[in-house]
Amino acid sequence: MGLQENLIDTFAEFKELKNIDRSTMIGVMKDVFSSTLVKLYGEDSKFNVIVNDKTGDLEIWRTRTVVEDDDYDEIEDKYTKIPLSEAQKIDEDYEVGEEYSDEIRLQDFGRRAILALKQNLQAKIMEREKDNIYLRYKDRIGELITAEVYQVWKREILVRDEEGTELLLSKQDQIPSDKYRKGDTLKAVISSVELKNGSPIIKISRTSEKFLERLFEQEIPEIGDSGLITIKKIVRIPGERAKVAVESYDEQRFLRSRL
Repeated sequence: MGLQENLIDTFAEFKELKNIDRSTMIGVMKDVFSSTLVKLYGEDSKFNVIVNDKTGDLEIWRTRTVVEDDDYDEIEDKYTKIPLSEAQKIDEDYEVGEEYSDEIRLQDFGRRAILALKQNLQAKIMEREKDNIYLRYKDRIGELITAEVYQVWKREILVRDEEGTELLLSKQDQIPSDKYRKGDTLKAVISSVELKNGSPIIKISRTSEKFLERLFEQEIPEIGDSGLITIKKIVRIPGERAKVAVESYDEQRFLRSRL
């Protein structure tokens, strides 16, 4: 399999990512290729990088200025110029001063450069995906979510939301009576969202007062949709008992439940 096919396969893998939009991915690809072209051909070189957002096909067009053959021999930076005689081999109508464009193939980069480019592309795309996950969750603290248990460890549980984003439920954020296996579904609230070493760490909780509040809002129309009752304070021992102070239009009430 050639380098071109390897790149398209990589693009196809990236297309499956749900946390990064296609236009952003194309932008990253163009940036990575442009950086590689600068290293190979110099900062003054002119290139147009075209990526097909459906297939991953790539085209790179280089633009050079046509100069007299004698002048070309004296130029140190030959990446931005092309001698008249060479340009006229393609089209005899070319004249000095005109711009000449030709396509650069990936194979022209050399195997080492293209492999480094692919690795850089993978790293940049994954960085952008992590940033997008963080941005998508950072303002959702206190929100009730439903997720699927993916991995159960001694001190925490790894769950995934409907888009495959990984969330952590620590031991102290679990109700003592909870027992989970891979594939189980659970509800929890998002308790914290932070970036550590460039990776988003999203934690959820089933023991916080906010979790109980969100459950009441979801299950009791007077609290959630209509707003006839407002939760003022929650005190709970997770898994044993809870005291919920609520305020209605004409009185305060106390609800007790075992959650």
